[in-house]
Amino acid sequence: MNELNFENTSVFVAGGSSGINLAIAEAFAARGARLFLISRSEERVDAAVAGLRERGGEARGCAADVRDPAALEAAYLQATEWFGEIDVLISGAAGNFLAGALEMSCNAFKTVIDIDLLGTFNVLRCGHAFLRKPGASVLNISAPQAFNPTRYQVHACAAKAGVDMVTRVLAMEWGGHGIRINSLVPGPIGDTEGIRRLAPNEAALARMRETVPLRRLGSLAEVANMAMTLCSPLAGFVTGAVLTVDGGSSLQGGRDLKPE
Repeated sequence: MNELNFENTSVFVAGGSSGINLAIAEAFAARGARLFLISRSEERVDAAVAGLRERGGEARGCAADVRDPAALEAAYLQATEWFGEIDVLISGAAGNFLAGALEMSCNAFKTVIDIDLLGTFNVLRCGHAFLRKPGASVLNISAPQAFNPTRYQVHACAAKAGVDMVTRVLAMEWGGHGIRINSLVPGPIGDTEGIRRLAPNEAALARMRETVPLRRLGSLAEVANMAMTLCSPLAGFVTGAVLTVDGGSSLQGGRDLKPE
């Protein structure tokens, strides 16, 4: 039996129109899952859905802001009217930028908290009613800033630390409903917007690779494979976990990200 066969599986991805989240959606679709994507940009959702369909996947989506519970409720209703109860919920909406604490406004700090932390809570809290019980798997996409203090990232560090604690607490509260909740923590992953911003040239990429014990960047496929594994029966007794996919880079401790 192939435990990574997701035929007849419904997958809802918040923030699924680009980057790591879209790569995860593509991987699920390639293994037979039906995908529903949301993002703030209707244009980007439409493009992502079209791409999944071109590859033979079943996909739909709509624009919805994770900061807006009413918009999330409407998206969940639309998704479940199409494919029934949600088997897998991926919460990956995020915002970030490089800035020191004294260089950012209070509103800028709040914006990242609202998208990353409040948005994660909204996605899970509003989604609970639509999850398969028992049997659903929830995966929050976190970041190394959750546990490694990082200069110029006080907003992201605070938000992602909160996301991982939401994972742990709701794993305890919802375990009795038969719902598993885990956090996935991608490290330096090639072909992502974050890497393009932090390492815009080959010299910067080389320096970044040197910070990774495996001496290379990860791939989108490696993150997607771990996401699918955590959401499959292979990880049926795993909940409340915070799992890194970073080549060991988080073992190096805090970081000092300096704006270019």
